[in-house]
Amino acid sequence: MLYSLHVKNLALINEQEIEFRKGLNIMSGETGAGKSVIIGSVNLALGGKADSNMIRTGADYALIELTFGIDDEVQLQRLKELDIPVEDDGTLILQRKIMEGRSVCKAGGETVSARQLRELSDILINIHGQNDNQVLLSKKKHLQILDEYAGEKLSALKEKCAAAYRDWKDVQKELDETNLDERERSREQDLASFEFNEIESANLKPGEDETLENDYRRMVNSQKIAEAAGVAAEMTGAGDSDDSASYQIGRAVRELSSVSNYDKAVDDLLAQLLDIDNLLSDFRHNLSSYISDLEFDAEAFAETEERLNTVNHLKDKYGGSIEAVLKYRDEKEEELRKLEDLGAYREKLLADEKKLYEEVLGLCADISAVRKENALKLSQLLRKALEDLNFIDVRFEIAVDSSDERISAEGYDDVEFMISTNPGEALRPLSNVASGGELSRIMLALKTVVSEKNEIDTLIFDEIDAGISGHTAWKVSEKLGRLSLDHQIICITHLPQIAAMADSHFEIRKELADENGQERTVTKITELSDDERVSELARMLGGAEITDTALENARDMIKQAGNVKETK
Repeated sequence: MLYSLHVKNLALINEQEIEFRKGLNIMSGETGAGKSVIIGSVNLALGGKADSNMIRTGADYALIELTFGIDDEVQLQRLKELDIPVEDDGTLILQRKIMEGRSVCKAGGETVSARQLRELSDILINIHGQNDNQVLLSKKKHLQILDEYAGEKLSALKEKCAAAYRDWKDVQKELDETNLDERERSREQDLASFEFNEIESANLKPGEDETLENDYRRMVNSQKIAEAAGVAAEMTGAGDSDDSASYQIGRAVRELSSVSNYDKAVDDLLAQLLDIDNLLSDFRHNLSSYISDLEFDAEAFAETEERLNTVNHLKDKYGGSIEAVLKYRDEKEEELRKLEDLGAYREKLLADEKKLYEEVLGLCADISAVRKENALKLSQLLRKALEDLNFIDVRFEIAVDSSDERISAEGYDDVEFMISTNPGEALRPLSNVASGGELSRIMLALKTVVSEKNEIDTLIFDEIDAGISGHTAWKVSEKLGRLSLDHQIICITHLPQIAAMADSHFEIRKELADENGQERTVTKITELSDDERVSELARMLGGAEITDTALENARDMIKQAGNVKETK
């Protein structure tokens, strides 16, 4: 459940807090009052595309916070899988701060990405925007809706089908690539043999290139190394010069030794100095051995250089590392094996291709059976829901057409919603017959049916009432009322029939406010009292001014809605 929405410095909103309640939350207001900004702010908090132009003029940032209360175990588990922290009481706060050129998203106090917020929206809330009805005109969407309704059983079959389909396509690709005549086969075999032998004869060893490069670098710079090592030897004691480190440390040892019996601290210092003297002695010995071995060997240098050139040539030609070159060699060896007996290899591929095709075809048939079973169930539920929404004598079917000529990773079905809204008329594709108002009601029917199968508690409808009026508007109102028994509904509407069904009613309006001595337009959201609800419904009923008759009609509508609620 969405407890609250807090918005600051967004568009015309200075700062607003809306506390939503269970049941049907209605939002209404004059055209242009800023109703779309409210839905937009929710979308932003859930990872929607942000634009710094949304920030209120004069402000440095915009801030949106959504506070949810979560008690559903499935939702809590899914949030845990996403590593989203939830308070012990089930509270989760989503926050997004939008600044010039960037935004910061947080969930449960921890920074997350906008993509993670979008994943959260699929768990916590379902938003129906003003243009979402149009997706019902897409056959691809029909397939998606049916598959979502079919649930886990179908999902598991689709995963198996997708894996088998990939394997099948891989085998088909291999068959295409090995479909060679004798001349092509011979040419491919010669090339593979040359490349394999070139690598094999080099007898490469993993890590060999690093060792060679280090040896080559040392040999090339041997004179510089010898000069530097000689200076270091001289400075640390070669020749026992009075200026050497060895001579100076030896003298320091003798001086401290002469007084070490007088103070324990001096004795400790002497021990440290003796350690240094021993380390320096070891260093001088090692350095002397290194210098002795440093003689330049022209023959060894030539061998190293030649070997390094060979290794680098193979790396440039077959891969950026020795490991990549060796992998390429193994691939060529396998290719040679195939080419040497191409006929037998292709026979095996053909047998594999046939087996995989039959496997994919069988999975497609299983998927189709599940789809057809659920298409019948969903059609019946949608037909009943449409009747509740004032579709008289409506006929609705979900056509599932199967054909092995359109096999894909998702099966071989073509799915399309078919409807007849008038008695005696044949079923026709939904995209050919549905008006805007009919699409709105079909979408509401769909949301009603699907919501009974998923765990999402909060549904937001932005003008689901588009294109409807009169008795049909009452039917939509009743349907929203029934849906709000088990879900939290937030609905933006222009229709008084729907507003009359509200459990909580919020008015959105523009007004002038003084900000630092300057009048500015701001959007305000206010929860209405019972009397204020009557006035708002009277305004929604129309007319240049609110009359006593309009007020009385508004009271009657609220009373009528109340009677419907008592029978829900």
